[in-house]
Order: sequence, then C-alpha cells, then structure tokens
Amino acid sequence: MPKTHSLPAEERKERTVRTVVELCAEQDPARITTAAIAERMKVTQGALFRHFAGKDEIWQAVVAWITERLMRRLEAAVDWRETPLTTLEAMFMAHTDFIAEYPGVPRLMFGQLQHAEPTDATRLLRAMLAKYRQRLAAILTEGRASGELRADLHIETAATQFIGTVQGLVVQSLVDGEVMRIAERAPCAFLLYRRGIQAGEAT
Repeated sequence: MPKTHSLPAEERKERTVRTVVELCAEQDPARITTAAIAERMKVTQGALFRHFAGKDEIWQAVVAWITERLMRRLEAAVDWRETPLTTLEAMFMAHTDFIAEYPGVPRLMFGQLQHAEPTDATRLLRAMLAKYRQRLAAILTEGRASGELRADLHIETAATQFIGTVQGLVVQSLVDGEVMRIAERAPCAFLLYRRGIQAGEAT
C-alpha cells in the first residue's frame, strides 16, 4: 500500500473517509477528533485540512461515501429482482450485509441523526433515507397491486417498518457488541416482516 502522503488527493480523501468509518466501529463517533483521524492515518492534522475545510466537511464526505455505496447495493438488489417479495428480501440482506462489512456505519448514522441542529451531513443522510423509503414504497405498491402482498397493506407504514426492522437488528447487535453478526440474524428478522405483509398470512 502506498504511503498516505504520496497518495493522490482523491485517494487520500477516500482513505480519510475509510479511516473515520473504522474509528466509528471502535468508539463513540462524537469523540473522534481530527487528531485521532490524523494519528490513525499517520499524517499531520495540517495534511488533513489540505483536503477538508474542517471536521464538518469530513463528516459530510463520510456520509456521502456511505450513502453512495449503500444505495448502490440496494439498487443492485432491485436489479436482481424476480418478484416484489424477493426484491425486498434481497434489499434487506444487502443492507444487513453492508452493516456487517462496515460495523462503524450504524454508530455514525445514529450519531448524525441525533444532532439538534441540522448539518450538511445530517441533511444528506435524511435525503438518503427519504429516497430509500420511496424505493421501498414503489416495490410494496407493486406487490400489493400484483396480489403478492396484502390488499390492505399500508404502504408508508410497511416501508417504515422495513427500515425499522433493520434498525432493530442494529440496536440489538450494538447492545450485544456483535454488529458483525447482524447478517446471521437477518433471515429470521425478514421472515417475521414478510409474514406481516404477505397476502394470505394470518393477521
């Protein structure tokens, strides 16, 4: 691997983002300082600030990196689609696999969403979640229209519950200190979700 100081600017920015994601898996994101980031990368803080105007811009870049990669995986799951239900399952597994691969992501997201005052990073994160819900709503609507999903399914609630089920797994995994095992628990969690939305299932 090339030394950090010899990397091109864009590669150094991505290295910074990946470093922050790694640090978030180890500690409270709110306590991560630019000094800690620089120390992990073996560069000076001055080197960091040649590419970022400040800490807020670093967090914005991290959220943009997460958003782009998570949505790419979700869209790949949609492209694989066979039926609305199998598409939802593929998206669910893609999301949990992403968290297992990057265990610092949920800590970072929860931390950003707790800010009392919106930042560029929180706005970007909320926009991603809104896009995610819209994608889910379209698939759920298709499933209801085709008869695969319940005729009385409330689309907005079902989309919110989908994301909430993932978040529930995340919270439990954080409590247990085993975020990387979230992918193992995902199939059973999705099965419970599916039983609530699938046509012909008991209420």
